[in-house]
Amino acid sequence: MRLYPIEAGNFKLDGGAMFGVVPKSLWQKTNPADSNNMIDIAARCLLIEDGDRLILIDTGMGDKQSDKFFGYYYLWGDDSIDKSLKKYGFHRDDITDVFMTHLHFDHCGGSIQWNQDRTSLEPAFKNAHFWSNEDHWLWATQPNRREKASFLKENIIPMEESSQLNFTAVPNGDILQNSKLGFDIFFVSGHTDKQMVPMISYEGKTICFMADLLPTAGHLPLPFVMGYDTRPLITLDEKERFLNMAADNNFYLFLEHDAHNQIITVQHTEKGVRLKDTFTCQEIFNL
Repeated sequence: MRLYPIEAGNFKLDGGAMFGVVPKSLWQKTNPADSNNMIDIAARCLLIEDGDRLILIDTGMGDKQSDKFFGYYYLWGDDSIDKSLKKYGFHRDDITDVFMTHLHFDHCGGSIQWNQDRTSLEPAFKNAHFWSNEDHWLWATQPNRREKASFLKENIIPMEESSQLNFTAVPNGDILQNSKLGFDIFFVSGHTDKQMVPMISYEGKTICFMADLLPTAGHLPLPFVMGYDTRPLITLDEKERFLNMAADNNFYLFLEHDAHNQIITVQHTEKGVRLKDTFTCQEIFNL
C-alpha cells in the first residue's frame, strides 16, 4: 500500500464560524485571522494505492461553480487535484473509487464536472465507484434548512444518475470494520448525519482521515466545535471518544482542512487530549 496527499485547493473561511462559541482571543492563537476575520483552510484529500485499486478520499470544491460562488471563499494558491495526481504519476481516469466522508460541497464538489461543451454535468472520475452511505445520502438529498446551502444538488444527483454510486454499510456502533474499501470507518453525526472517518492501517500505523470531526489542530480542545455543526453536543461526545482512542493508540491524524499542519499525533494531558507531534505527509508516507 502507498498513500499520497492530494491537494485539491486552498480557501478561507470565517474564523468565528469555524470555532463556534469559542472567543477569537483563544482560537486566533493557533489559527490567526486576516483583516476580514478569515482563516486559512485546505482541501487536502488522500489517495490510497492498494493493489489494483486507487481510492481517493474526498475531492474538494471542484471548479464548476460560478465566480460569485467562489468569491465567498477567497481561493488562494494554485493546488489542484490534477496537479497533485500528476505529481505522483496518476491521472483522474486511473481512480477506481472515490470515497466521500460526507456530501458538503467542499468535500465532494470535485467529484462532478461540466461536460466538454458545458451543457450537462458528469462524473469527474469516469472509471470510479462513488461511495457514501444510505443514511447520509438521504440526509443530503432531503436537506434540513440549516444545511441546505452545503448540500448542492449539482454535486450529488449526477452521482446517482451515472449509476456509479455505491453505499457502505452503517454499523450499529461507532466503527464499521473491514469495509468494502479495505479500511475501518468511524461514524459520527455531530457535524452532519453519518459522516465517515476512514481509519487506514499503513506500515504498522493507523492513519485517520479526520474530515470535519477535527478540521484543524486548533480544534483539539473539546469545546472548540465549528458553528457549522448541526449537533454540537453530539460532536463533543464524539470528539472525546475518538481523541481518547487516538491518544491511547498513537493514531496519526491526517488533517483535511488544516492549511499548515498535515498530520498530527495527540497525547493525554491534565487539560485533556492535546497535540503531541506534528509531521508532514512526506515524513509519514515516505514520499
